[in-house]
Amino acid sequence: MEVPEEAVAHLDPSDWPEFRRLAHTMVDGVLDRLAGLREKPQVWHPVPDEVRSKITDEPLPVQPQGAEEAYKQFLENVMPYPQGNTHPRFFGWVEGGGTPLGVMADMLAAGLNPHMAGFDQAPVVVEMQVIRWFIQLMGFPEETSSGLLVLGGSIGNTLGLAVARNAKAGFDVRQDGLMHDPSSGLPAHPRLTVYGSVETHSWAKKAVALLGLGESAFRQIPVDTEYRIDLTSLRKQLKEDRDKGMRPICVIGNAGTVSTGAVDDLKALAALCKEEDLWFHVDGAIGALISFSDKLRPIIAGMEDADSVSFDCHKWMQLPNDVACLLIRDRVAHEATFAGSASYLSNMTRGTIKGGLPFANMGIDLTRAFRALKVWMSMKAHGKETYARMLEKHCMLAHALASKVKDHPDELELLAPVHLNIVCLRYRPKGITDNAVLNPLNEELLMQMQESGVAVPSQATLFGRFALRCCILNHRTTMNDIDIYLAAVLRIGGQLAASRGL
Repeated sequence: MEVPEEAVAHLDPSDWPEFRRLAHTMVDGVLDRLAGLREKPQVWHPVPDEVRSKITDEPLPVQPQGAEEAYKQFLENVMPYPQGNTHPRFFGWVEGGGTPLGVMADMLAAGLNPHMAGFDQAPVVVEMQVIRWFIQLMGFPEETSSGLLVLGGSIGNTLGLAVARNAKAGFDVRQDGLMHDPSSGLPAHPRLTVYGSVETHSWAKKAVALLGLGESAFRQIPVDTEYRIDLTSLRKQLKEDRDKGMRPICVIGNAGTVSTGAVDDLKALAALCKEEDLWFHVDGAIGALISFSDKLRPIIAGMEDADSVSFDCHKWMQLPNDVACLLIRDRVAHEATFAGSASYLSNMTRGTIKGGLPFANMGIDLTRAFRALKVWMSMKAHGKETYARMLEKHCMLAHALASKVKDHPDELELLAPVHLNIVCLRYRPKGITDNAVLNPLNEELLMQMQESGVAVPSQATLFGRFALRCCILNHRTTMNDIDIYLAAVLRIGGQLAASRGL
């Protein structure tokens, strides 16, 4: 059957030289924005209603508008209104600032557009090398360990917990499921339980629910005054659960908690897990990458003894979203959890699929993007020592901010020890100690700070106290940015206190 010419459509440019001109304009626009970040008057401001409606009220495009018009609308309605995390005074949550090289690497990766389940191709070799570098960096055994680049820390942590469940359940979860008794069809297995501190990120509850254990299977253990997991309470909970016929399988250690950056005693947790025959997983989203720094590495001592660790490269490595890494000490246990077989995916001795699809056997994704390129290029371009200096700078800035807070005892209060790069403080007028007064004052201070655009901290609630949480994670941040932020806290806090008669 002959296909009519008018029915043939392709998505390549009809005019390559014209598209090349537009593409260069796009690259220049991105780089101009990054180069001028410090001169931007505001870190963030909300999307105006008229701009929002231009996007949301547009009907489904039927006829072509053209790439030039699409880019024009991006410049007008999207580019001016981002979250702000590329700016040096974005201190909210745990978000990296991105890098120009990372942007270009993402473009190069998209240009190749490889399918990263495996295949005999250079991009797969690059990802394998990146995994080897991370195994070395984290102190895992090179002979037995495996790894995978994933979307983010939540996915990495969840996959790590899946391996822990299958390895420590005491029965074949993958084949039989959690509640299946092959002989009677009735529930036969003990309840599987997982442990972490009350400061553990919310991914843990989602993960145990997704893995069929139920949210209540995640045992939240109290923390000490420095927000680290209380080991005595952990041991007590393990004993109580075992006495009730449950089967503890995993302890989650935090190499930096979200609220305060607290680092659990990872050495003690590793020893406890070995003693109790439990899987030891470390959530390293906040602090695992301080492994780049020989000076800071002792803070996370014990992480190298974990059975698995997950960490984000788009946080402290500053890479564009999204890319994170999961490492597993036992490759056999890793592949036993996820490996599958299908005739259309089977390995061949020659040809494109020679070598098989190794990454498909280490997670739940088959189709995967070439995230490894921006990691590989950045590590080669900047080197371990550059990352080490940046991490050390951020921690020094955090301690400097904490010291400045202590210089204002009649106006400011530090609410948690500074472990890494996170500083939690609040505005507290002299003589006021009531949280019912201070919490709403600081909530309003936070919102006014963000709306002013001068800086964007986030929030945390610590033992009932609302805190302004400053996470110093942007490679562009300097001491001047810290001073501007602190001055704004004092100014806005003073105005609010005066308006409330405090």
